[in-house]
Amino acid sequence: DVVETQEHYKSRWRSIWIMYLTMFLSSVGFSIVIMSVWPYLQKIDPTADASFLGWIIASYSIGQMVASPLFGLWSNYRPRREPLVVSTTISVAANCLYAYVHLPHSHNKYYMLTARALVGFGAGNVAVVRSYIAGATSLTERTSAMANTSACQAVGFILGPVFQTCFTLIGEEGITWKLIHLQLNMYTAPVLFGALLGVINIVLIFAIFREHRVDDMGRQCKSINSEGEESGGLDQDAEGNVDHVAVVAINFLFFVILFVFAVFETIATPLTMDMYSWTRKEAVFYNGIILSVVGIESVIVFMVVKMLSKKTGERAILHGGLLIVLVGFFILLPWGKKLPNIQWQEIKNNSIPRTTSTEMLMPFWSLEALQLPSNHTVEPVGCPITQSWCLNTPMIYLAQYISSDILIGLGYPVCNVMSYTLYSKILGPKPQGVYMGWLTASGSGARILGPVFVSQIYTHLGPRWAFSLICGVVVVSLLLLEIVYKRLIAFSVRYGRMQE
Repeated sequence: DVVETQEHYKSRWRSIWIMYLTMFLSSVGFSIVIMSVWPYLQKIDPTADASFLGWIIASYSIGQMVASPLFGLWSNYRPRREPLVVSTTISVAANCLYAYVHLPHSHNKYYMLTARALVGFGAGNVAVVRSYIAGATSLTERTSAMANTSACQAVGFILGPVFQTCFTLIGEEGITWKLIHLQLNMYTAPVLFGALLGVINIVLIFAIFREHRVDDMGRQCKSINSEGEESGGLDQDAEGNVDHVAVVAINFLFFVILFVFAVFETIATPLTMDMYSWTRKEAVFYNGIILSVVGIESVIVFMVVKMLSKKTGERAILHGGLLIVLVGFFILLPWGKKLPNIQWQEIKNNSIPRTTSTEMLMPFWSLEALQLPSNHTVEPVGCPITQSWCLNTPMIYLAQYISSDILIGLGYPVCNVMSYTLYSKILGPKPQGVYMGWLTASGSGARILGPVFVSQIYTHLGPRWAFSLICGVVVVSLLLLEIVYKRLIAFSVRYGRMQE
C-alpha cells in the first residue's frame, strides 16, 4: 500500500469534479428539451399523437437502461476515459440529429424518437461516473461524494427547463443557416447548446481526468483502468466475495424508490386537475412551481445528509427516508367526505371535447402546449365522468397534496443518496462498473414502469387504490430492509479489515 501524496490527492479530486460535471450535463441533456418536445413534435409531424409522445419521453430511459451495464462492463476492463468519451460523443451526435429532425419529408417522429433514445444511450455513462467515484474515494469520503453527485444530477434537472425558457426568446421561426440547412429556433437551440456542453465535457475529460483509486482507508492503490497498468491487478484487499444478497436487496430498494418518485411526477397534473378543477394551463403553472421547489428542497437535503450520515450511518438514514416517503403517500389517501367537482359538461354538451385518459396522465411538462380546438371557448374542468371513481371517492384536499409534496421531496433524495452510498460500500474494491450499470438500469426501468402503472390504476380505480398500492410497495421495501439490515455493511467491515 502506498500513502497518498498531496499531488495524487489534488489530481484525484480534480477528476472527481469532472465526474460531477459529467453527471450534471447528463441530466441537463434529459431535461433541457422536455417542455418543448410536444409542440416541436406537432410542428414537424402532425401525425404524431399524445401516445407517441409517451414513447419519445420513455425512449430516453430505455436507452439508458440498455447502455448502463454495457458502459459499466467496458469501464471494468479499460481506461474509463474510453466509455466516457464515446458515450458523450453519442449524446452530442444525438442532439445534432434532434436539431435536424425537421428535414425529412416523412416519418419525422421516428427520427425524433431515435434521437432521444440515443441521448439516453449516451447517458448510460452515469454508471461509469458512479463506479469511478466509488473507487476513487475512501469510506469516509464516499457519502459526501455520492451526495454531491446526486446534487449535480438534481441541479441539472432543475436548470434544464430554465435554459429552455431562455431559448424561447429566439421564437419558433428563429434564423436559418441555409448552407447547412440548420434552423436555429426555440426547439433546436437547447439541444445544440447541450451538444456544445458535451464537446466541452470531452475536452475536459482529455485535459484533466486521470484514473485514480484508493482503498477504503484512503491509501493510494493501483487501478486496473490506468493505461499501461491493466495487468497490475487489484491489491490483496480485493480478496473476498461480494454479498450478492445485499446487492440484490439494494437494487430492489432503488427500483422502488425511483418507481414511487416517477409515479409522483406523473400523477401531479392529472390529480390536481381532477381534484381542484384546475385548467391545463393552471396545472402546468402551479405544478411547475411545486416541482421546482421540491427540486431545490432535494439539493438542500443532499447537502444536509452528508453531515447527518456521519452521526447515524447510512442504513438508519435510508430507513428514515423510506418511512418519510411512506407517510407522504399515506397522507395522499382520500379521507374526507367532500367529493371532487364532476366534469358534467362532458355529458351535458357533446360539442365539448372529452379529455382522453392519455392526455390526462401526461406529465406536467408535456401538457403545456395542449390546446382545445379553436371553435371551443370553454375548457371542461373537474373530475371527468369517464372515471367512474369520481362519483364516490372523496377529494384530496390541497393541504394534503402540498404536505405530501414536501415529505416526498424530503424522503426521495435521502433514499437516493443512501442507496448509491451503501451499494458502493458493499461492493468494496471489486470493479463496480457492471454493478453500477445494473443499479442505473433498475432506476431507468422504474422510470418507465411507474407512469404505466399509475396510468392504469389511477384512471380505472382512482387515487385510493393507486396510493394504497404504493404504500404497500413501500411497506414491503421497509420489511426487506429490516431483513437484510445487518448485511448492508461495507466490504472492508464485513471481512474485518475496518471497524464499522
